Formats: sequence, C-alpha cells, structure tokens
Amino acid sequence: MAICEITGKGKMYGHNVSFSQRHTRKVFKPNVSKRTIVINGQKVKCNISTSALRTLRKKGLVASPKDLAKKSDK
Repeated sequence: MAICEITGKGKMYGHNVSFSQRHTRKVFKPNVSKRTIVINGQKVKCNISTSALRTLRKKGLVASPKDLAKKSDK
C-alpha cells in the first residue's frame, strides 16, 4: 500500500465532481517511490513520498544524485 514511512502520508478519500456537479467517490494516493537513503552512514530502503524526498534534499539530510556526481568528479 502507498504509505510514506517518514511522513505517514497515505491515501485520502474525496469526490470527483463533474461539470453537472455529480459527485462520485475517488481515492487520492500520494506519490510514493521506493528509495535507498543513507541514514547515519547506513543504507536503508524505504517507501518515501517525493515531497518528503525533496524536503530532505533541501535540508541537506539526503544527497541528491547531482551532488554525488560532483563529489565523484573531484
């Protein structure tokens, strides 16, 4: 099931609303991907939402692929 292991984001329920205002049930799923993240020097596989991954990269807690490429060039 699509649940982010860091933020706890899961599916949400709502309605699709057509032009004629007919409401049909809809499930909104988070954008979750399986990633390997280095935490405290250990590689950990986890399901993480892409928004959480962007936040971790912004805060500098997870290295982005561009940063890893720059380090390998030097």
